[in-house]
Amino acid sequence: MTTTADDDLRSTPTQWDEEYDVVVLGAGAAGLTAAIVSAIEGKRTLLIEKSDQIGGTSALSSGSAWIPNNSYQRRNGTTGDAEAALEYLDALVGDRSDRKLREVFIAAGPNMLEYLEQHIDLRWLMYDVQPDYDPELPGATIGGRALMPLPFDGRTLGKNFDRVRSPIPEFMLFGGMMITRGEAARLLRIGRDLDSFLLAVKLSGRFILDRMRYKRGTRLVLGNALVAHLFKNLLDRRATIWYNGKTTRLISHARHACGLVVQRDGSEVRVRAKLGIVLAGGGFPASPELRERYFPKPVAQYTSAYEGCTGDTLLLAQEIGASLGSLGEDNALWFPSSIATRKDESTAVYPHIVLDRAKPGLIAVNSAGRRFFDEASSYHKFVRAMYRSNRNVPSIPAWLICDRRFVWKYGIGMILPLTPFLKPFINRGYLHVADCVEELARKIGVDSGGLVETVRTHNEFARTGVDIDFGKGSNAYDRAYGDPEHLPNPCLGPINRSPYCAVAVLPTPLGTSLGLLTNAHAQVLESSGQPIKGLYACGNDMQNIFGGEYPGPGAQIGVGMAFGYLAAKHAIATG
Repeated sequence: MTTTADDDLRSTPTQWDEEYDVVVLGAGAAGLTAAIVSAIEGKRTLLIEKSDQIGGTSALSSGSAWIPNNSYQRRNGTTGDAEAALEYLDALVGDRSDRKLREVFIAAGPNMLEYLEQHIDLRWLMYDVQPDYDPELPGATIGGRALMPLPFDGRTLGKNFDRVRSPIPEFMLFGGMMITRGEAARLLRIGRDLDSFLLAVKLSGRFILDRMRYKRGTRLVLGNALVAHLFKNLLDRRATIWYNGKTTRLISHARHACGLVVQRDGSEVRVRAKLGIVLAGGGFPASPELRERYFPKPVAQYTSAYEGCTGDTLLLAQEIGASLGSLGEDNALWFPSSIATRKDESTAVYPHIVLDRAKPGLIAVNSAGRRFFDEASSYHKFVRAMYRSNRNVPSIPAWLICDRRFVWKYGIGMILPLTPFLKPFINRGYLHVADCVEELARKIGVDSGGLVETVRTHNEFARTGVDIDFGKGSNAYDRAYGDPEHLPNPCLGPINRSPYCAVAVLPTPLGTSLGLLTNAHAQVLESSGQPIKGLYACGNDMQNIFGGEYPGPGAQIGVGMAFGYLAAKHAIATG
């Protein structure tokens, strides 16, 4: 292909093999959003995914999007949330990030939702009660900002259904049936009310029919529903998607990113991006090298994020002059996760998000057998507390302690509620069990005197309903994920019935907060603060706009989609 006059104006001698208006690297929620906006606007769009499936970490997630001042709130009568959200973020983040980007997000998030609802009918469910992660701060809400995507019928994808990345296996029932957290709570009441029974019949019936034709259930919820909906509409608009495409170089001239080199099907392809390149590679939670460079010690060895999130896009951008943001406290966003080996010898990384830590009858202890934080707090804050405690007392791993009654009623980690036999988990070394607290302490290597005293003190707190040490169950976030039927405190219950149980949890990054510096249009910046024309970043490829803090459920996806939308809009308007 010969170089055109227009190429000469771009001041690059490259001969292009392919040409598109907008090129997006990475097929998570942020990248898919940028791509679908470009396609909706009628631009020639190329989405490059380094694996053979779409969805990235978003497909493994809850799919929630934290969007303050959204239209669902306003339809429900909530007003003034933009101001309240900014007040909340100011109190949470302070000067650890550029306030202007928070303002941009609060303005752009609702616009992005309404744009996608109008053009691709992407709709959400608003929970009245799903509190922000720091509910004590001014401007926090108990619900409304976090939205969950509605279920999606995977059958509409036809042969492309298998292109959607499967969720974490332990988050599915019967080896392939997805359910939401609310549905899980309803199913636990089976045998006690008709609603639970009818839901079980409906879900299992659909799943049985699905398994006659598909490898897993086609009723998609959570992050799978979100990415599948975006994917389906991208296919309908005939956008080009390259799977197994490895981008090896960005091509730039005179501070203008105008193309890229891609290894595809064994050959090198030079692609011109006339309007813009959007980086949405998901940060670097799965890169051992970058974790070693930027994470606190001891460095996390596992992640529940997509294994392809290795920071490739960050390194490519730096090669043409892009700058990383300032280092934060830990440069990551965290889950406490338990680790196990599956029957196929693969490693299971199970995030302890909200299903067990907040329930009454569980504590978390360090090697001294002592509690170090409110166990019901957000996953991000809990892991940060592990690291802070570890500075003085070994606290990694931390141990979740409960009794057999708790495991039966609520489950713990990979062990579902109502599991009759624990021996398989014990034999695999996942669960540790003993007839008394002292013996359990010896088995897991924590101080027995400390653990005995901690359990005794905790049981007294459970009796009174007041956690004097850490205030478990004293705020709206804790109570939202406790057991509302348990009184006087939905998060405090005794640990007093043999056998006693323990599961180890480690810090695992669900994402990274260190990324490329960007401006209000999602343009990538040089160290001077000047934008690199034609180059954008969104999702975890951009520096976290909350300074590494985690304001509420779905904050990563909400910000990623909002800035993916802004990136595509700006590239189209100015490219």
